[in-house]
Amino acid sequence: MNSSEPSAEERIPSRTLLTVRSAEIGVAVILAVLSLSTIWSNYELGAGWSGYGPEPGYFPFRLGIVVLIASLVVIYHAIRDNDRSAFLEVEQAKMVAVILVPLIFFFVGVVYLGMYVASTIFIAALMFFLGKFAWWMRALLSAGLMLAFLSIFEIQFKVRLPKGPLEAWLGY
Repeated sequence: MNSSEPSAEERIPSRTLLTVRSAEIGVAVILAVLSLSTIWSNYELGAGWSGYGPEPGYFPFRLGIVVLIASLVVIYHAIRDNDRSAFLEVEQAKMVAVILVPLIFFFVGVVYLGMYVASTIFIAALMFFLGKFAWWMRALLSAGLMLAFLSIFEIQFKVRLPKGPLEAWLGY
């Protein structure tokens, strides 16, 4: 290979959605806001020392201060280092979305359909979109797995999971 030719990475333009600097600053700001909330709520709860020892908010208040200081240090370093390399690219985001989007529908489905029906649909959908399994394999595995979970959780362990209209119709 001729040394003057660009490498494969140089020929393919990077489609960056998020840089390392942006990711670091974003996470640090979120943690700083959460730590300020922790500091405030535990100050109101009592963050000092009473005659009987530490008040209820003593340790969480101090932990909030530590997290706030760490967040400010991360923000300082992210601005100082100015790392503009890719943290998340378009292709990586697509791979995350393949799982994240169905997972969001699953969480909403649990509320309206119950754990078992939503899980059956979720597993069948993943098997279809990611695995390209035949319809009978999706139906057999997703329904069979949920029947096994129903047996384990509801019957053997007596753990009640969220139910939907189908379970109510079946008398469960």
